[in-house]
Amino acid sequence: MTLISRRHFHHMAMSAGAAAALGMFGRGVAYGAPGSGFRAMVGVFLFGGNDGWNMLVPTDPAAYGAYVSARQTIALPPSAVTPLAGSGLGLHQAMASLAPIWDKGAMALVLNAGTLATPLTKATYLSRPDLRPSNLMSHSDEQEHWQGLRAQSVNRDGFMGRLHDRMSTGSGVPPVISFAGNNVALIGQQAQPLVLPSRSVLTRWDSGNSAVEAAVASLAGGTGLDDVTASTAQTVTDAYAMTAATSAVLGATGSVEAFFVDPATGAALTSDVSQQLKRVARMIEARSTFGHTRQSFFVSQGGYDTHDNQVANGSVATGIHANLLRDLALALSAFYKAMEALSLQDNVTAFTMSDFGRTYRGNAQLGSDHAWGNNHLVIGGGVTPKSVFGRYPDPTLGGADDISNEGRFLPTMAQEEYLGAILKWHGVADGDMGYVVPNWNTWSTNGRGPIGLYG
Repeated sequence: MTLISRRHFHHMAMSAGAAAALGMFGRGVAYGAPGSGFRAMVGVFLFGGNDGWNMLVPTDPAAYGAYVSARQTIALPPSAVTPLAGSGLGLHQAMASLAPIWDKGAMALVLNAGTLATPLTKATYLSRPDLRPSNLMSHSDEQEHWQGLRAQSVNRDGFMGRLHDRMSTGSGVPPVISFAGNNVALIGQQAQPLVLPSRSVLTRWDSGNSAVEAAVASLAGGTGLDDVTASTAQTVTDAYAMTAATSAVLGATGSVEAFFVDPATGAALTSDVSQQLKRVARMIEARSTFGHTRQSFFVSQGGYDTHDNQVANGSVATGIHANLLRDLALALSAFYKAMEALSLQDNVTAFTMSDFGRTYRGNAQLGSDHAWGNNHLVIGGGVTPKSVFGRYPDPTLGGADDISNEGRFLPTMAQEEYLGAILKWHGVADGDMGYVVPNWNTWSTNGRGPIGLYG
């Protein structure tokens, strides 16, 4: 028999990453959800500030003319826009794989949403700096504002974490899960996220080592331990159990893998965002294994800070941004098809977020710069068919919605009105909305409120 000292066990267990499945250390709290049925929300964060104005392009002749006039070097030609019937808008042709989802009535468009502390006009924005979000157009601050839903303060916790603070009734593997690292959105006051890799299988280095397995059991069942040691013992035990459960699911081949292929070529999708969404689909497919009736997922795609070479010189429809949007659309389309195969397309909502929008005016480097309001996509969950929410801004540079002369548009929809609709669909009780969304009172009174995403 091999003997392992308690000190050596602690060192091995913690350094080996057994607790890596936990987003932060500490004993796991209870998780679950009230009510009946299953629902999942999948937040897709586009890091860097996606150019939503080239993701969704106006197709009305007058609006398109204003678009071309302002965007200049980065304006898409009509041939590079895939119209979305009845919306007056079209997708960048790189996202044409999403058009069938629109045609099915399973995608909604959200226009000119952004971080706001209070309703603003251009006049109040200019005259009342104290009413603006803090450090507006800063990547790190705006990412925190989106994920924490506090536009004027530091965010130490986020809406997904706070959501599960209020919806905890079971135990085991947490239902707030990230395949994109530990981000503010995931952190609650009590709830802990599960942070998993997007590609490799999370493994326990000691798998099959009976001596270490016995040590885990011994440590977990130990009596008379001091508080710190007891807490660590439970943390290690919980992490080991989570590692075993999630590794079994992610290491197995499920039915959803077959959908993550390029429909044009049949080749497997390899982008990181597709790998993340494939793993989300596997976790949803295995929801009964974990006992989850509610799940929240965070995935991401980076590279959207397109100050230069957003479009290719001489080929505006191609370039860095087109490549990103193509990968995103193929991944979202595959994910939706996987949910259809599970008969869960109306039970799972995928939605985009990003730091901020980009300037409407293109720059001399074939790119765009930091701005404010932005456009977003919502897929699945039983959204109101072929719906468009929000108001497309006045495209006039220096006009009523532009806080500069570059097309930095003042949002006409607060992020709370957008994300609040998804949170309520997910099952957050009215009495808990003020906790999950700290500024909810501002955005649920005086004619403001969650958009009618779900009819």
